[in-house]
Amino acid sequence: MHRRPGIIFLLLFAGLGLHSSAFSQTDSSVQPDQVFRVSVDLVLIDAQVIKKKTGRPVTALQRQDFELYENRIRQQITSFSQDELPLSIVFLFDLTDSVRPVLKSLAEGALRALQHLKPEDEASVMVYAASTQLLQDFTTDRQLIVDAIRRAGKMESPEAAFFNEGIFQAAGQLKKASNPSNRRVIVWLTDNIPNIPSEEIRQRYARKMPPGSIHTQADALAELFKTGTVVCTLLERSDISESQFMEHMHDPLHHLYSRKYPPGDVYKYAQETGGQVFEPNSTKQVGQRLSDLIDLLRTRYALGYRPSTDEPTGKFYEVKLAVTREAQKREGKLLVRTRRGFYR
Repeated sequence: MHRRPGIIFLLLFAGLGLHSSAFSQTDSSVQPDQVFRVSVDLVLIDAQVIKKKTGRPVTALQRQDFELYENRIRQQITSFSQDELPLSIVFLFDLTDSVRPVLKSLAEGALRALQHLKPEDEASVMVYAASTQLLQDFTTDRQLIVDAIRRAGKMESPEAAFFNEGIFQAAGQLKKASNPSNRRVIVWLTDNIPNIPSEEIRQRYARKMPPGSIHTQADALAELFKTGTVVCTLLERSDISESQFMEHMHDPLHHLYSRKYPPGDVYKYAQETGGQVFEPNSTKQVGQRLSDLIDLLRTRYALGYRPSTDEPTGKFYEVKLAVTREAQKREGKLLVRTRRGFYR
């Protein structure tokens, strides 16, 4: 979910006709007393609806099938669309040791997924371990994206895996999307084996980073909410990943430190932002699963409403989106994936 700040609507009265425009330019033939300016802040909500029984997306719902609440107060849905918003995607690659054995297959899968983008969709490519690196800024030039993904597939890093830092920086990158109305998505390619971001680990594996410079899980979630970003993950584990996963499961000290320093988790980020985690059964399925991910983004709904106040407060506003009882009776039990809220 993100907001369209400062949209100026020009209501031009000509005879009995009433026209509206979303541009700040005026027609030179219109006299000043004929122009009525209204500043509107439109809150956009990105959501996916799936059948609870099958997990398949539901694509035939209409505006009247939804109920939208901000801080438990019912809101009027003023805009509604599906598969109309261009995509702004950050491909975020995990470069740590445990991912390295499957990194090439992840890159090849990302290349295959590019074929499912539309000409107006843009993408950016980033890599991370303890710190992040931008390989390609947002572009619609497919060859530039291909080159960056191929480069990512050959990289490696001796640093620790600081998930929260990678997500924070990727969400920040989405502020550079060419169109603020685009659907903003992080496609995260990782094994979900993070390092605990304590100062001890920072000093050992990320010496170039000054103390206190590592962003927390709370920081990353706040940045995601502010930018209206959805996090979708392709989770692929290597043998090293599996070994580390089992080791962490039986280590009480690891669980203790994880509670003190939340390292970030693909399921947590997906749940909070309305995204999804894809787990291929084999390396051969990576490309297909990533392609499915892109296609599923097209099935998401974009719903907008005008908040009761335009005043920025810096506060967090909770959002709840539900499907009406009538739609549930018609379609069966449904689940709605959307973000938990936003900052105004």
